[in-house]
Amino acid sequence: MTDDIHLEGSASLQQQLYQQLSQRIVEQRYPPGRRLPSSRQLAQDLGVSRNTVNAVYEQLKAEGFVRSRSGQGVFVHEDIERALQRPVPPARPRPLATAPMTLPPLPRKPVAGAGAGDDANLPFQPGLPDLDAFPIRSWNRILHHQESRRSLRGYDSIEGYAPLRQAIADYVRSARGVRCQAEQVIIAQGAQQALALIGDVLLQPGDRVFSESPGYRGARYALTRHGNPIVPVPLKQQVLDVDGLAELGPARLLFCTPTHQYPMGGVLNVAQRMALLQWAQCNQTWIVEDDYDSEFHFHNKPFAAIQGLFDNAPVLYVGSFSKTLLPALRVGYLIAPEGLVEHFAQAKRVSGGESPLLAQATIAEFMVSGQFSRHLRRMRQLYRDKWHHFQDRVSTELAGQFTPVAESAGMHLVLEGECDDLALSQWLRSRGFGSTPLSAHFIGHDARTGLVMGFASASERQIDDCVRTLSERPV
Repeated sequence: MTDDIHLEGSASLQQQLYQQLSQRIVEQRYPPGRRLPSSRQLAQDLGVSRNTVNAVYEQLKAEGFVRSRSGQGVFVHEDIERALQRPVPPARPRPLATAPMTLPPLPRKPVAGAGAGDDANLPFQPGLPDLDAFPIRSWNRILHHQESRRSLRGYDSIEGYAPLRQAIADYVRSARGVRCQAEQVIIAQGAQQALALIGDVLLQPGDRVFSESPGYRGARYALTRHGNPIVPVPLKQQVLDVDGLAELGPARLLFCTPTHQYPMGGVLNVAQRMALLQWAQCNQTWIVEDDYDSEFHFHNKPFAAIQGLFDNAPVLYVGSFSKTLLPALRVGYLIAPEGLVEHFAQAKRVSGGESPLLAQATIAEFMVSGQFSRHLRRMRQLYRDKWHHFQDRVSTELAGQFTPVAESAGMHLVLEGECDDLALSQWLRSRGFGSTPLSAHFIGHDARTGLVMGFASASERQIDDCVRTLSERPV
């Protein structure tokens, strides 16, 4: 069973073994219900430590690929079989058509919405990292090194600075299981511009867009700014209701946050992910995968990205450095199928031009030097401590008023409760605390109420003060 497993790549032995076992399960080379070798036997066969095999088996269990039977061993999970009862794409599905397409007109000048002048750097503002924990001295040393280079004072390329594109491709392949080369990476001014480019290139008048409800409002604004109708896809157990998609009809795009649903925090399991890909393939729909908060899972490793489940998957993968580094950098990225890279480059050339070169070069060196990985490890520990502290204080002092929707990941916590959440959010802001109303994340009128609170930017003292302020709010 293990004769065809070869651990020869540059990635860690654990990562290689995980990728090879999960791929064999996806391709049904290891069918549902099949018993896998014991960790001792597999370690002996492959010449690796038993700890490596146990770590891989635990990750496969957490993601739903396998399950243990007491006294019998580890088996491929039967949920895989139910997901694969639908028509299964081959291991290398045919790519979607990527014929040249006519770009729609440039967007109208946006109109500032309500609250545009509000302070977006208050503690508890969702999406804001801990600015004080950023390694500014190390960053400045790299910045000073880069700013002395004459080659970075001019123009470079629309797609982005080549060393940064390579560093991102290496990172998402290793950390997120994304299948890509550096040439597929397009640097954007944050994830928001990447989403806007997707709308510019792929949407024609009348094309429908599916989006999670509740969901990320920025995607809604970017993908419907040309008047395309948006269709809400409700959640089921805090994740996208994949089974309900068949009743909604066709769509050109589907936006989702499968690794950490925003804002409710659920995670699509492997069976749901494969079912979603099969639905998209059958309906010729592009999936826009926003890998929101994937770096900040506190107990288990995050699931691999949907984009990497199959070759040529109809997925556009979006990421950003706004939460992992600094929002002020305004650097994000889009990973597109090879046949669409030129389309996105042309759209970016027309609507935005090149991304700031010095910032790109600094991020590239920060990543290649290993400081990015070390920074993520520190932030993961810091945010885990804040998450525990905030959740404990809410459960103790706000019991009966709010129910925390707590997943072991991310930079925010949802406090669900009956209230005028718009008025409550404004009241909190007047007292120096950020938040967003939960109801604002829903599409249509069928909304629940509460607060979305970003604890990453708050100190322990500010967490205590905010919870105490909420406990004293007028009812």
